[in-house]
Amino acid sequence: MKLMIASDIHGSFYYAKKIIERFLEEKADKLVLLGDIYYHGPRNPLPKEYAPMDVAKLLNSYKDKLIVIHGNCDAEVDQMISEFEFVENCQLYEFGKNILFTHGHKINKACIPNDVDVICYGHFHVNMMEKVDGKVVLNPGSVSLPKEDSKSGYIVIENGVAIQKDIDGNKLNSINL
Repeated sequence: MKLMIASDIHGSFYYAKKIIERFLEEKADKLVLLGDIYYHGPRNPLPKEYAPMDVAKLLNSYKDKLIVIHGNCDAEVDQMISEFEFVENCQLYEFGKNILFTHGHKINKACIPNDVDVICYGHFHVNMMEKVDGKVVLNPGSVSLPKEDSKSGYIVIENGVAIQKDIDGNKLNSINL
């Protein structure tokens, strides 16, 4: 199984298209979106090509390939334009590891559950790959609104290795799960 993980599109049709392009090029089995799909939030500027309805139409066409986590900027009404379900968290057993996918505003590296080997979250808009108390912590950053000198990008997990890439597919970092 090859997983591609992205977060915090915040309604940017430009970056939603880029993520789908990378997803197709990566030939991943699933695209995990870690929340904040449509709305930009009150503290963020409008992202490039802000068009939430266009983002919804694009993502709806890949609904069978998506795992979508509910972020703090995602509202109940977002489910009405989405043909896929938003889940609070998703835990998968892959590559011999228990992997938790969450948004990050409630569960993050400060409070990793005991039954998790790998935690992957967005929310902070900052790229991160590190080990905390023997657990792997991953954050792809924000696709559309990166902060703190982070790059717009995503993470691919395959064969027990997580690889951070920028939006053009260039490798930035990697870590063994």
